[in-house]
Amino acid sequence: MAHRPGDDRSALKVAVLLTAGYLLVEVAGGIVTGSLALLGDAGHMFSDVVALLLALGALMIAERLPTKEKTFGYHRVEIFVAFINGLVLVLLSAGILREAVLRFLSPVPIEGATMGVIGGLGLAVNLYVAWTLSGRVNLTVRSAYLHVLSDTLTSVAVIVAAVWIALTGQTLVDPLLSGAIALLILGNAALLLRETAGILLQYAPPGIDLDEVVRAMEAVEGVDGVHNVHLWTLCSHINILDAHVVTCVPDLAGLEAVKEEIRERLARFEVGYSTLEFETEPCAGADVVSRIEV
Repeated sequence: MAHRPGDDRSALKVAVLLTAGYLLVEVAGGIVTGSLALLGDAGHMFSDVVALLLALGALMIAERLPTKEKTFGYHRVEIFVAFINGLVLVLLSAGILREAVLRFLSPVPIEGATMGVIGGLGLAVNLYVAWTLSGRVNLTVRSAYLHVLSDTLTSVAVIVAAVWIALTGQTLVDPLLSGAIALLILGNAALLLRETAGILLQYAPPGIDLDEVVRAMEAVEGVDGVHNVHLWTLCSHINILDAHVVTCVPDLAGLEAVKEEIRERLARFEVGYSTLEFETEPCAGADVVSRIEV
């Protein structure tokens, strides 16, 4: 089921309130218990709050109307914010890994029971927030969801570490599990950075075969060829295409019918906006760019 922008904003507002509240609890708990996993999770919670606020702001900015200077409006803001969130996740992972190594080399006493209670509360908060943000199409919301999801895993690690420490008294499990979670966070960040960087560099949308798109356009009756094709993503829900279309259709009514049929076929590839330039013969260099390798 598709989510409306208003639904995204409401979900993000709830997520910000819950995450910020638990952040304060976790900071206090990490200091009292001496747990790196809790303090690392608190740092991750802080990045969650920042990510959620950025996502909420990006959604509100993206809805502003285009201007003469910004003809596409602010849609690309959500991609930029998602990219920044990915970078924050990388830095956060590096920080947790560094602290885990230091704790592994110099173990410290940890109060397992309190650590487990706080971890359980964090797990409940993260699960609820992750549920409210799951299944969203918007990349900014998805990037915030990845923050919360990785923090959910961290909360699980906190609980496991707390139980182990309470049963055995061995504190090395705390930095070991923290390091493992940091690697998982790093993997999610890499995927997010790859997708957002592709959009910022105007790569063709993943999952769409450009040659197949061109073949569908050329199959329209009255189209003799398609070239100078450019396909890219503006933001998480808007794909754009521009192309030169060679046609022998002599009248305006016939040309409009061809254009309408092409756009209907493009819609099957989730291309919502298209600019088509019609020609009676291919322009210079058309044979070179009639197909683009993606």
